Amino acid sequence: MSAPGIRGWCPGALRPMLSGDGWLVRIRPRAGSLTPAQAAGVARAAAAHGSGRIDLTARANLQLRGIAEDRLPALIRALDALGLIDPDIATETVRNIVVTPFRDGSEAEALATDLARALAAAPDLPDKFGFAVDTGPRPLLTGTPADIRLERAGSGALLLRADGHALGRVVAPGEAAASAVGLARWFLAAGGAPGRRGRMAALVAAGRVPDGADTPPAPPAPPPGPGHHPEGALVGLAFGEMSADLLQRLAGLGHRLRMTPWRMLLLAGAARLPAIDGLVTDPADPLRRITACVGAPGCAQAEGPTRALAAALASDLPTGLGLHVSGCAKGCAHPGPADLTLVAAASGYDLVRAGRASDRPALFGLGPAETAAALKARHAPPL
Repeated sequence: MSAPGIRGWCPGALRPMLSGDGWLVRIRPRAGSLTPAQAAGVARAAAAHGSGRIDLTARANLQLRGIAEDRLPALIRALDALGLIDPDIATETVRNIVVTPFRDGSEAEALATDLARALAAAPDLPDKFGFAVDTGPRPLLTGTPADIRLERAGSGALLLRADGHALGRVVAPGEAAASAVGLARWFLAAGGAPGRRGRMAALVAAGRVPDGADTPPAPPAPPPGPGHHPEGALVGLAFGEMSADLLQRLAGLGHRLRMTPWRMLLLAGAARLPAIDGLVTDPADPLRRITACVGAPGCAQAEGPTRALAAALASDLPTGLGLHVSGCAKGCAHPGPADLTLVAAASGYDLVRAGRASDRPALFGLGPAETAAALKARHAPPL
């Protein structure tokens, strides 16, 4: 098989992407949350027009899978009736905002709404250029890709920070959205967008930093685990996937659903964890340490299935280690290094230790039955 292709852009609702199981439609919930009525409507639309499989992405968006081409217009009409469709592709593309699920009152939602409005008049940015509204007491989205970040300083003041730079500039809430768009304009003027894949961190690493950045953000907090939190009940999804039926049942609980980039949903205001099959609610569940892309046949570039194998290997994963199961060497589900990475190949599964899916494997051509023994061995045998 030839090297897997890199698209360089993310799908949307108005710009879907063709995958191995049909069209992939990505929804960007406004301010990072869905009302119960919206969640129920998305579940119905996913079942009626697609395969009923829904992914929660690493940027806290929802992807509806398996959409037939002739069902796309009806799906878009259904989502538009729920208030989830932008007026055009350009507006949809630039509204690339991830919002912390743990919010300081209503300020984060107001900031995200103001930012989305301001971005409607923003300059033409690279396709994956994104923003983070991370304004809880301490930053939580530091590990989530974003080029421009709204965070808290240690004093509690609102901070605007270019990704990759240790310092930010204090801004007033009323000027935060305009200042974020201004920082995006600075990025373009400073030469940070060669082609369509420019990123802020690369520009900062090259020595270009915006003026006026003199304040550090508050120390980041570690990502939370599933369980009950003051803001509500946080529930996990194995591999970030759920069925339309599961989403429908969550919607029926009557809580607003806040998206997260950690394969979890926050049921805002819920007093207890729901007892619904298919949720990951135990922080020690080994599935929380496993990342897997959709694999074959869902992805046309994948050399083999991933998620069924990953689930079967959960009990064999050594305590404390993370596992990434990738359908190809692109490693879309986990671009960074993992303790253990299984990569589907024409001859089976290759095992990479302490590396990325694109790195040289320590073992080649493992069958499904051999992978469990390979995971249990903490050190690769001599090559």
